[in-house]
Amino acid sequence: MSYAGVLQRYRSFLDIPAHTSLVTLLEGDTPLIPLPRLVEELGSGFSLYAKFEGLNPTGSFKDRGMTIAIGEAAGRGVKSVICASTGNTAASAAAYAARAGLRCIVLVPRGKIAVGKLAGAVAYGAQVIQIDGSFDEALTLVVDITQRHPIALVNSLNIYRLEGQKTAAFEICDTLGKAPDLLCLPVGNAGNITAYWMGFRQYDDLKKTGLPRILGVQAAGAAPLVLGHPVEKPETIATAIRIGKPARGEQALEAAEQSGGKIIAVSDDEILAMQRALAREGLWVEPASAAGLAGLVAEIRAGKLDPRGLRVVVICTGHGLKDPDIITSSMTKPIVLSPDAGALEEVILE
Repeated sequence: MSYAGVLQRYRSFLDIPAHTSLVTLLEGDTPLIPLPRLVEELGSGFSLYAKFEGLNPTGSFKDRGMTIAIGEAAGRGVKSVICASTGNTAASAAAYAARAGLRCIVLVPRGKIAVGKLAGAVAYGAQVIQIDGSFDEALTLVVDITQRHPIALVNSLNIYRLEGQKTAAFEICDTLGKAPDLLCLPVGNAGNITAYWMGFRQYDDLKKTGLPRILGVQAAGAAPLVLGHPVEKPETIATAIRIGKPARGEQALEAAEQSGGKIIAVSDDEILAMQRALAREGLWVEPASAAGLAGLVAEIRAGKLDPRGLRVVVICTGHGLKDPDIITSSMTKPIVLSPDAGALEEVILE
């Protein structure tokens, strides 16, 4: 059986330097999972799928871009890479740097990163530095460092990250046979929405797969693209999109406008409700990953979107194990029984 990562599978579609090395953990090829129970709840007459990016090697969509960014850096002889992160980028950069034998440094905002993501970065051997500040301040620092030292920046400001991330759009078209009518996804630093639009446009130029409308979704407490100005102190339970000044904000707005879509904001309660709804379908995602679905449901229930006849894809960007605290902190304590069949029957057969 033959396995391939996104660079091997789609290299001819990627605008990357010839020196780019193959640094892969066999990322990509994530499933497009039908969500029939949610369709029934929302009203029949349309198709709904989740692109479950939490099944990438480090549990998030970041691996698609990181395989290219790290491969390009390694191919030109760089010895160290650096990123600012709310968590997923840190874990992915650390894993792919380890694979390539490179040093990895990650800056994270102190107290603003999910433990599962921080643990990943540490496990893969990164040098983790916490700052008393926001993600945006951390990003400013790493950009400055890479301009003055031979260290490669692997945040989504690195164009090769987007080249890798756009492969998810290719996969959706390959699976469905054409682009969906509507794509819904979370928006944080805005690299992913930019990459998807790049991918859909490229595939349509080459294969006439059509173009989707794009619905980008931010958390209400971290919604600079909806508000029209930076948010100095972004706050949301969805840590992966807790960003007040998106690095690719302009490109995100362009993607939404050019596609005939838009960017909206939803509340934390709406995000958490859709995290639970996805779990009822058997998909456990981190809170930010449910934002795209939350936006779709909000638009349908507000009468702003009629989904009938549409083929809709929601992007679930990260696995629930990335940020389990919201579940474990609110769950009911398990029942404790003696090891007795009668006691068990009394509980489960009542």
